[in-house]
Amino acid sequence: MSNDTQTTWLTQEAHDRLTAELEQLSGPARKEIADRIEAAREEGDLKENGGYHAAKDEQGKIEARIRQLTELLKHATVGEADFDGTVEPGTVVTAVIAGDESTFLVGNREIVAEGSDLTVYSPVSPVGAAILGLREGEETTYTAPNGKEISVEVTKVERYQP
Repeated sequence: MSNDTQTTWLTQEAHDRLTAELEQLSGPARKEIADRIEAAREEGDLKENGGYHAAKDEQGKIEARIRQLTELLKHATVGEADFDGTVEPGTVVTAVIAGDESTFLVGNREIVAEGSDLTVYSPVSPVGAAILGLREGEETTYTAPNGKEISVEVTKVERYQP
């Protein structure tokens, strides 16, 4: 598995779901919003045309999501790397953080199955970066954004299964 922070590990299911979303946004959704903008524009005065401004705002959100998905998929690694029990992107970790047990995914929130309430920590977040490469039973500390040293003990590591 690459340690390049640009790379995002995705399951095949997540890759397919995000690719389908990108295709929908780039095609039908883009055309639909352009048609709505044109229809609103034909209504006249754009300064006081709420439908026009709402459609333009939605268009901006669609274009931003298209850029986000394009970048994410461009740097995605699909599938599963050989799992050797170490914390890496795409693993679900159970850890005792500052005395409290927590279970979370190390990776990108886009890989979590829809409807899951699993917490996600980026591998470049303070806790994510601190535990990368650790195995069950290993401990470390990291510096929280408020400057406090936080202890972490990894108690379980498993491959994420959507």
